[in-house]
Amino acid sequence: MTDRAALLLTLLPKASNDPRALIAIARQMIAAGDRPRAIALAEQVHAMTGGAGEAGVTAAEILGDGVHSWHFLIPRDKARNDAYEAALLRAIKPGCRVLEIGTGTGLLAMMAARAGATVVTCEADPAIASAAREVIAANGYADRVKVVNAHSTTLQPERDLGGLADILVSEIVSNDLLSEGVLAAHEDAVARLLAPDATVIPSRGTIRVALARDLRDRSPRLDDVSGFDLRPFNRLAAPGEMIRVGMEEVALCSEPIDLFEFDFATSEPRKPERRTCDVASLGGRVDGIVQWIALEMDTVGRYENRPEAGTASCWGALLWRFPRPQETRPGEPVSIGGTHERDRVRLWAP
Repeated sequence: MTDRAALLLTLLPKASNDPRALIAIARQMIAAGDRPRAIALAEQVHAMTGGAGEAGVTAAEILGDGVHSWHFLIPRDKARNDAYEAALLRAIKPGCRVLEIGTGTGLLAMMAARAGATVVTCEADPAIASAAREVIAANGYADRVKVVNAHSTTLQPERDLGGLADILVSEIVSNDLLSEGVLAAHEDAVARLLAPDATVIPSRGTIRVALARDLRDRSPRLDDVSGFDLRPFNRLAAPGEMIRVGMEEVALCSEPIDLFEFDFATSEPRKPERRTCDVASLGGRVDGIVQWIALEMDTVGRYENRPEAGTASCWGALLWRFPRPQETRPGEPVSIGGTHERDRVRLWAP
């Protein structure tokens, strides 16, 4: 604790019944580098105010800082939820010990507990961990689910889990599959925290790609605006742009291919990879490459967010736009390239 944070603690008794004073101290705690205590104060203020008024709104801002919006989107994905729960039900046996990496709302941990397991779930963000504890207690599973506010790499089997886990479940995959560090987290957990015959859910992940045509009326790239050519500014645009699955924002212009596949149940470090290949076009204009993910929950269950009509997913697809659209004939090969660096993916037209 810094001297500044220690001084701020001496002010708390006088401010204990004043939400505005407490939130002022919380903001100073953040500036002093003591975010956990700031979050505790913000939770106290939020409970006092119900989130109303200046102090309540400021408390909500502190609590939500760094909490991505997808934490509110992912739990609404019924297909995703059903795929995870079905895999947990197939795997969980009496007396089973489950480790979850990435608590979020606590939904998957409660699913595992409802199926009869004892669960330890770890969450690095203190605000999310605290909220998840409340959610889990409110649903009656506090006696079966332990929330640890820590990164999985700091866990110790006996101290934190009560022994090696029989099942690892996680949902730390991103729109490009890898950006949340799923490979490193799983490699570490499989090596240190799991029993030799443990089940891992999901067991595998695949990056799938296809040629694509942009169907949106308005491109996110700039051209002529108010009589001025703004196209040179496009070099600042991100090369990969998010596509909402099920919204018919792109049309697939080829059959999908599996570009990279990953085993999430191994401790063997996966090296970065690079691949180039030709993909046969279905014909017409091709604007780029669309990328999405497929998860194998186990040998039976599978979840995929293929971007086509009638689908929905909490994960988006990614469109990697070519520098210029390509007009193609049916069956014409289009060269594409891709690489992953363990925690990020890039696609391009060579």
